[in-house]
Amino acid sequence: METSIKQLDDRTDQATRQMLQKVVERKKKFDTFKLRHLITMWATMFSSFIYFFYIYHTVMKPFSYSFSAMFSVFVNQSANLYLLIFTVGLYGLMNLLKEKREKAEKEYHALRCEIIDKSKDLWKKEDEWKNRHVVYEMMKANYDINLYHENK
Repeated sequence: METSIKQLDDRTDQATRQMLQKVVERKKKFDTFKLRHLITMWATMFSSFIYFFYIYHTVMKPFSYSFSAMFSVFVNQSANLYLLIFTVGLYGLMNLLKEKREKAEKEYHALRCEIIDKSKDLWKKEDEWKNRHVVYEMMKANYDINLYHENK
């Protein structure tokens, strides 16, 4: 369990601390997939640019007089096949990571909204209810998790 969540002994009970820990874990998972998707997206764009630049200078520009000559040169060079497979593979990985990122985001926001909805049950005592803002501020400052509002 995170140390800042452990330090909430008098402000929360064990179940609330577990819920806060789970929302932190889901946020980290979401951030990881978000970063991976971003890196893969830029790698896909960069490799696509390099691939089309390579095709333009090795196939299209020298053999632009005939489509059949361009096609023959394209098929005869095995590097074209490998670069095409690599670029298409990166594109597929980018889409896969996008789906995983969206799923992780949905799970994270669902749990975050559940904590917000159940806040009256989680902080039942009046002194806990008055001090819940300390927990909210800690979650916002340490983990960038907003528990004040359900909107993103």
